[in-house]
Amino acid sequence: MTTHSPEPTLAKVSFPALGTTAALLVTEPSALLAAEAILRAELAATDRTCSRFRADSELTRVNLTAGTATTVSEGFAEALYVALRAARLTDGAVDPTVGHAMAALGYDRTFASLRPEDVRPMPSPRPVPGWRRIAFDPHTRRLRLPPHTRLDLGATAKALAADRAARNATAAAGCGVLVSLGGDLATAGPAPEDGWRIALADDHAQPATDHGPAVAITGCALATSGIRVRTWRRAGRTLHHIVDPATGEPAAPVWRTVTVAAATCVDANTASTAAIVLGDRAVDWLRRTALPARLVGLDGHVIRLGGWPPDSDTPAPGGPR
Repeated sequence: MTTHSPEPTLAKVSFPALGTTAALLVTEPSALLAAEAILRAELAATDRTCSRFRADSELTRVNLTAGTATTVSEGFAEALYVALRAARLTDGAVDPTVGHAMAALGYDRTFASLRPEDVRPMPSPRPVPGWRRIAFDPHTRRLRLPPHTRLDLGATAKALAADRAARNATAAAGCGVLVSLGGDLATAGPAPEDGWRIALADDHAQPATDHGPAVAITGCALATSGIRVRTWRRAGRTLHHIVDPATGEPAAPVWRTVTVAAATCVDANTASTAAIVLGDRAVDWLRRTALPARLVGLDGHVIRLGGWPPDSDTPAPGGPR
């Protein structure tokens, strides 16, 4: 999922961040530098707090204290609260205790550093410890992980950073802002007259183009989860990065991509990730949420739910709200 080329009244900047590409659009070109500074600061804070690849991150420190109580920072407490809320809303389909499972599958370093072909045997599948075993008091910020548990906040921390950056940039710049972090996209402030035009990639491994399906959004967020981008091979199998907590293995391949619109990027990403994990059960689950969603099967067939508009190369103003 990418943004179309900005209209003349918009200004845009993009740069690598958090293992993906960060893109920022503003409706007032003169506000771009101030908004970019806020976005970069937010991304740096998220990396220091939630990166599982940095030896000096707070997440690394917290994981090393599993089995004992520790006090976490306000930023980490917010990220953990969001992750636990996602687990509760999805009945554990999105679970932050997948850290050991991710490492066991071979995703124990930045994606760019992964071996393209890992010949080691696959680990025996086992369920993750489970979010309900985490003891956390958000008021005192006291946390106790079960012994031998490793958190991975990747399913929600990037979306939270997008929400926070868009909201804070709008407050500072006084204009409309769109923040895109890979498949996680948040907006704040007044949208362009015809909405923010977003191109969708059916194959999430390929960039969206101006000739593919697109939507226009105003006053909401979008998130796309898929199984084609972060993949690697191990013991002759192609693996992807979305783990089913019930098995500790990559979720069964049912959907190529799932895109969801919601009030916040966190909620959109929670739903899109859960849908990948739920597989065949995702359609009924998404219907119950009433969120607009677009699911693309492995064979390319498309299912639209919750009022998601028909595919259009030139989206009508407004799009999903």
